[in-house]
Amino acid sequence: MADLARIVEVVEPEAQALGFDLVRVKIIGSEAGEGERALQIMAEDPATGQLVIEQCAELSRRVSDRIDALEEQGEMLIEGAYRLEVSSPGIDRPLTRFKDFAAWTGHEAKVEVAEAIDGQKRFRGDLGPVDPKGEIISIIDGSGTHHFLPFGQIHSAKLVLTDRLIDATMPLDTSGADEILEEEEG
Repeated sequence: MADLARIVEVVEPEAQALGFDLVRVKIIGSEAGEGERALQIMAEDPATGQLVIEQCAELSRRVSDRIDALEEQGEMLIEGAYRLEVSSPGIDRPLTRFKDFAAWTGHEAKVEVAEAIDGQKRFRGDLGPVDPKGEIISIIDGSGTHHFLPFGQIHSAKLVLTDRLIDATMPLDTSGADEILEEEEG
C-alpha cells in the first residue's frame, strides 16, 4: 500500500520550489488492479489560487522526475502502474488546509466529519468564522444553526459552486490565448 504521507514529503518540496502551495495529494483507484489508478496532485499559485496549464505541466515534470529518481535509488512510492494527474483545485475546490476555511469564509461548502457530531456527519452551509488557534471551523446551515467542527475531524470538504463563489473567484489569466489560437489556425 502506498504511503501517502511519504508521497506528500516528496511532492511538496517540488511544488514549493516552483512557488506553488500544495492543496491535496490523493491516490485514486484500487491497488488490487480494479480500474486505472492515479496519483492526483492539486496545487495552486498563491497569487491566483489556481494553476494554468503550463504550471501544471511544469509541476508534473518535476514530480515525475523526482519519483523516477527515487525509483532508481530503490524506493517505490507507488507499486504498479498509475497515471500522474496534476491540476488546479478548480472553483469548487476541496478545502484541505485550515487556511482554506479561513480564506473562503462566507461561501457555501459541504463538509463531512469522520465521527458524528450531535448525530450528524454531513454539513452544508456557509463557512463561518474560524478559531484563530486553527482548531475549529464553523458552518452555518440553511436554518441559521452554527455548527462548530474540530478541524482534525474533517474527513472531506469542498466549496459549492454558486454565483457568489464565481463572482469572488479570480478569473484565469487568458493573456496569450489569442496567439495560441492564431498558431493553431495558421
